[in-house]
Amino acid sequence: MDHGSEQAALSSAFASPVLAKPKVAAIGCGQWGKNIVRNLSQLGALSAISDLAPSVASEFSTRYDVPARRFEELLEDEDIEALAIATPAAFHAVHARQALEAGKHVFVEKPLAMSVPDGQLLGQMARERQRILMVGHVLRYHPVVRKLLQEVRSGRLGTVRHIYSRRLSLGRFRTEEDVLWSLAPHDISIILAIFGELPQRVSAHGRPILNSHIADIARVHLDFDNGVTADVAVSWLNPVKEHKLVLIGSRAQAVFDDAAKWPEKLQI
Repeated sequence: MDHGSEQAALSSAFASPVLAKPKVAAIGCGQWGKNIVRNLSQLGALSAISDLAPSVASEFSTRYDVPARRFEELLEDEDIEALAIATPAAFHAVHARQALEAGKHVFVEKPLAMSVPDGQLLGQMARERQRILMVGHVLRYHPVVRKLLQEVRSGRLGTVRHIYSRRLSLGRFRTEEDVLWSLAPHDISIILAIFGELPQRVSAHGRPILNSHIADIARVHLDFDNGVTADVAVSWLNPVKEHKLVLIGSRAQAVFDDAAKWPEKLQI
């Protein structure tokens, strides 16, 4: 994952007129939370951190010279304007809801929630309270994706008729979320940005291979208006890393290969 993309996403979330001098607390300092903490610190926005593990909280508090505080304390602190949530996926919705109820702006790692109703509720709460609610779809801020969107909007590809993506690798295995929730949001967020609309129909299927209760491989098909379609395949059991997005247009095709070296990441 390109760290600059995540920093750009955080900057977009909190560098607004609403938050001219943001004071942001990072909730969770684990696998992705540690990157959020680092980027918020580099942006000059980190005011506090919170982690259930005392040793982790102490380490990050010392490293970034900010206080380690309990989540509940941060909710009550009126000086903390926003929370960046990177707790385990099963807790994203409840932590984001509590933050919005406390009047905070929220950046939450993907997935936003583990169910459609929970996600819709969070969106409704943010609108009603006029709070920022942003999900960590950081690939939307990847420089190659930005360039790809420019090429699409310029008409160089013609009309995009179909998009397919493959996000395959070996690990990292999760236990609280399946591969669809873990990997597919990246590509789906890019697809929605390209088409600029929501699909009319969505079908998905997956199956457990090594896990007993969660899917290790999955596929998603999306149907949009005017017959345009998209397919997404994800797996964390693939021995060869493949992170590829292909656009098929009426004039040209484009390939975003995130596993390639920089000069070859985008081919048209």
